[in-house]
Amino acid sequence: MIIVGNVYLSDDIAEQYFVCELSACKGACCVEGDAGAPLEEAECETIAQLLPTVRPYLSQEALEVIEAQGTHTIDQEGDLSTPILPTGECVYAFRDEKGQLKCAFEQAYYEGKSDFKKPVSCHLYPIRITRYDEFDAVNYHRWEICKPACAHGSALRVPLYRFLKEPLIRKYGKRWYDELCRIIELQFGVSHTEDSGQKTSQS
Repeated sequence: MIIVGNVYLSDDIAEQYFVCELSACKGACCVEGDAGAPLEEAECETIAQLLPTVRPYLSQEALEVIEAQGTHTIDQEGDLSTPILPTGECVYAFRDEKGQLKCAFEQAYYEGKSDFKKPVSCHLYPIRITRYDEFDAVNYHRWEICKPACAHGSALRVPLYRFLKEPLIRKYGKRWYDELCRIIELQFGVSHTEDSGQKTSQS
């Protein structure tokens, strides 16, 4: 286990290699599963405010679900999440010309229409955070659909915490992330110095 402040991380975050391979999975994490993306309370307000911005990317079916359920919902475990279509697809996902699922919020972000990239839970995937009263538990979510990402990350030698550098800093801050890197280097006895050519953040 790796402990940084009040965050407890599984060793997988240092030991596993991972780089998303969208050409292989087609964004399946936006479809698979039994609930939408987990949301933080503050994100619900942001998503509601951005609905007019992302509306052009969404299908009519998605808009009808949002009209009926709202811009966010409560999942079976009582947590805030994005609504989903009957097929399981997140209402904020859309398919591009290659058939890959993309996030409407991320598309708007890259087009300079907002400064909200996407829900932080999506940004952090494939790790999931479980909140307790006194600490956060950070664990790697293993999923069959991510096998190509594991193979790609292994080929590039990009450990999970390096791939997730941007969202981890977004979640916990730069100072926290620097301390994570320092502890991993000491605890595992290796240096994961980033090569300039490595892809270490999600697209």
